[in-house]
Amino acid sequence: MPSAKIVGVAERPLVPEAWVERIGAVLESFPRCHREDAWVGVRWRVGQATVAHVFGGEDQVFRITFRADADEVMALEHLGPPYFRSEWGRNVVGVYLDPDTDWQELAELLTDSYCLQAPAHLARLVERPDAPEG
Repeated sequence: MPSAKIVGVAERPLVPEAWVERIGAVLESFPRCHREDAWVGVRWRVGQATVAHVFGGEDQVFRITFRADADEVMALEHLGPPYFRSEWGRNVVGVYLDPDTDWQELAELLTDSYCLQAPAHLARLVERPDAPEG
């Protein structure tokens, strides 16, 4: 049976594969972090915990969501675009992606997200330049 389109609802664009690969290069270097197709876009998980989710919106804008600690959530929310706070989850924030994305900053944010979502014994294996000693 042919699929019907809902009139008036824009389709979501596919995230450029080069961006998915670039994000994957960061996240898939972490212990037990794996890529999988999501309901829309692509997500990376450690166990059953989502570390990051990249997708195109019905508004044709690309975004990636991830986890952050409370102070980082507040800071990113107040910075405004390209950062935003998700409407769901107290610790879910995101970045609008475009050709001017700061990929180094994003890699650092994704590293933090992994460390928040991963079991402690896996998170300890990740090198974090700004992590406290101890």
